[in-house]
Amino acid sequence: MSETTTAAAPPRSVAERLHDALVTPAKAMRLRYLPLLMVYFSYGALGITGVAQSFWVKKELTLEPADLAAIGVWITLPWTIKMVFGQLVDCVPLLGSRRRVYVFIGAGFVASGMLMLAGAAGGWLTFASPDAVYVIASLVTVVGVVLQDVVADAMSTEVVDREEPDGTPRPKKAVERELGLVQVLGRLALSLGIFSTAGLAGWLAQVYSYEAVFLMGLTIPLVSVTGALLVRLETTERKPIDWRILGGGFVFGIAVVLIGVGDVPFGQEVVFVVSMGIVGTMLVWVTRDLDHDTRMKIVYAAVIIFVFRATPGTGEGYRWFTIDVLGFDEAFYGTLAQIGAGLAMAGMWLLSDVITRKPVAFTLLWLTIVGTVLSTPNLVLVYGLHEWTEQAWGVGARTIALLDTTIESPFAQLSMIPMLTLVAIHAPEGRRATWFALMASFMNLALVAGQLQTKYFNQVFEITRGSYDALGPLIVTVIAIGFIAPMTAIVLFGRRVT
Repeated sequence: MSETTTAAAPPRSVAERLHDALVTPAKAMRLRYLPLLMVYFSYGALGITGVAQSFWVKKELTLEPADLAAIGVWITLPWTIKMVFGQLVDCVPLLGSRRRVYVFIGAGFVASGMLMLAGAAGGWLTFASPDAVYVIASLVTVVGVVLQDVVADAMSTEVVDREEPDGTPRPKKAVERELGLVQVLGRLALSLGIFSTAGLAGWLAQVYSYEAVFLMGLTIPLVSVTGALLVRLETTERKPIDWRILGGGFVFGIAVVLIGVGDVPFGQEVVFVVSMGIVGTMLVWVTRDLDHDTRMKIVYAAVIIFVFRATPGTGEGYRWFTIDVLGFDEAFYGTLAQIGAGLAMAGMWLLSDVITRKPVAFTLLWLTIVGTVLSTPNLVLVYGLHEWTEQAWGVGARTIALLDTTIESPFAQLSMIPMLTLVAIHAPEGRRATWFALMASFMNLALVAGQLQTKYFNQVFEITRGSYDALGPLIVTVIAIGFIAPMTAIVLFGRRVT
C-alpha cells in the first residue's frame, strides 16, 4: 500500500520576503488601471495649494480654530452622500458616457474652486466676504473631488477580470488578491500625488502670492482629465436607477443645504444623525443579496473602521501654535509634508504584500498602538520640553517635528486598504459605484463624527490666535480617545471579522 506525502513548503527567507514586498506593486500594475490611478493622483496633488491655504486662512481670514472645525463638518458632508453620485455614475449616462464625462465634470468643479480661492485672495472676487468665499470654494472643490472619486472607486472593481481569456471563471483567490492590489495601487497613486507636490507647496507659498498659488492649482484637474482621455473608461454594466437611493439622496442633499443656510440650531448634529439613518437603510437595501455571514463580516469590519476613523483631532490650533510659538514657516511645512508623503508611499509599497493578506482588526490594532505612541512628540513641543532636549542633546523643535514625521508617516494610508478590499470583493455587478459609494459614505460619516468631536473639544479647550494655554489638555484628551475607542471596538468585534 503506497503512501503519498506532501512536503511542507520551506519558510521564506527575509531576502525573499523583502523581494516580494518590493516587486508586488510593480508586478500588479496594468495599463487599464491608469485612468483611476490618475484620478487618485490628482486628488493627492491638490495639496499643492495646501500650505498656501493654511497660511492664508491664518493671516488674512477671521476664522478661529473652533470655526474651522465646524466648517470642516460641512466640508466633509459631500463625502457622506456619495451614493447620489454613485447612482448617477452607475445608471445615468451623459452624452453616452457613465465614466469619462463625470471625470470631466468633477474636474470643472475643482477648477472652479481654485478660481474662487484665487479671486478671494487677490481681492477681485467680491460677491461675498473672503471668509464666505473660502467656505464656498472648499465645498465646490470637495464636490468635484467626490464625483471623480466615485468614478475611480467603481473602476477599481471593474478593471479586474473575473474570467480567463477563454471565458472560464478565474480562481476566487486570484480575483480577491488583484482587487486588493488595485486598492493598494490607488493609495500609492494618492500618496505619489501628495509627495510630488508637498515640498513644492511650501516653496510656492513662501515665494509667490497666495493668489498665484491658487491659480497654479488649476493644473491639477488637467491630470485627471488627461487620464480619462488616454484609456477607454466605459463599462457595459448597467442597472436601472434605484430611485430610493437617488431620490432619497437628493432630498437629503437639499435638506443639508437648507439646514446649513438656515443656521438651524444643532444643524450639524441633526444632519449627522439623519445621515446615519439614511445610509444605514440604503446599505441594507444594497446588501440584501449577500449571504448572512458575508453581511455580518462587513458590518463588524465597518464598525471597527468607523470607530477608528471617528476619533477627534486637535484642529488648527496646533498648527497655529507651531507657526506663532515655534516659528515653523511655509517652507518648513512643505519639507515636513514632503518627507511624510515620501515615507508614507514607501511604507505602503513595502507593506502592501502583507496588508492585503491581513484582516481589518489586525491592521487597525497595531495602527492604533503605533499612532498613540507617535502622538507624544506633539505633547513634548506643546509643553516646551524641546527646550531641554535642545540644551541636553541639540534636538530642538524642528528636529523633533522631523523625527515624528519620519516615524509616523509610513502608517498614514494603511488603515483603509483592508476595508476597501473587502468592499471591492463584494461589489455587485451593475451597482459597483453605488455599492462603493454607500460604503464610503458610511466611512466618511465617521470623519464627520470626528469633526464634530473636534469642534466640541475646541469649544471646551478654547484656543484663539496667540492663546494656546489649553492646547496641552486638548492634545492629551484627543490622544486618550484615539487609543481607547478603537481598542474597545477591536476587542469587542475583532474576532468576528476574520
